[in-house]
Amino acid sequence: EDFLTLIFKAMMKDALNSSHPVSSSVQSSEQIEEMFDALSYIKGASLLLMLKHYLTKDVFQAGIEVYLRNHSYGTAQSDDLWDSMNEITNGTLDVKKMMKTWIVHKGFPLVTVVRKGKIISVQQEKFLYCAEPENWTSDASYLWHIPLTYITNRCNFTHCTNAYLLDQKSGM
Repeated sequence: EDFLTLIFKAMMKDALNSSHPVSSSVQSSEQIEEMFDALSYIKGASLLLMLKHYLTKDVFQAGIEVYLRNHSYGTAQSDDLWDSMNEITNGTLDVKKMMKTWIVHKGFPLVTVVRKGKIISVQQEKFLYCAEPENWTSDASYLWHIPLTYITNRCNFTHCTNAYLLDQKSGM
């Protein structure tokens, strides 16, 4: 419950136009200090949980083990973690491409799901809690690779989770 409270507080900050990406290039020590705030840590943890759920616990764990083995006693960059995950997924999913959309954009997407009969359509757009006119910037180019999971009425709720990667503005 405490973690959910932290996540929702971070999402409120991240939904403002004044937010910042989890990862960005820095030029000064002040910028480094600004990057390591609660938003970065909580959003980062949430993104790792999202990835773990999408890849499955075993695949995620194997990717972490490869990452730790490859970078023990050394330095690493965020791409190194995604590369380790790609090594485990054997090219079935470009984890780096997917996760880059989450760490280089500020904010998060709003996903709208519409059902018409048996047809389900989904659409994404950047969510803004409060558009401040003096600080507003257009985010029309924002596109996340959103892992969606769902179940249908054809399953018994144990091993029937389906996955869909929304990597366009809309899809079916």
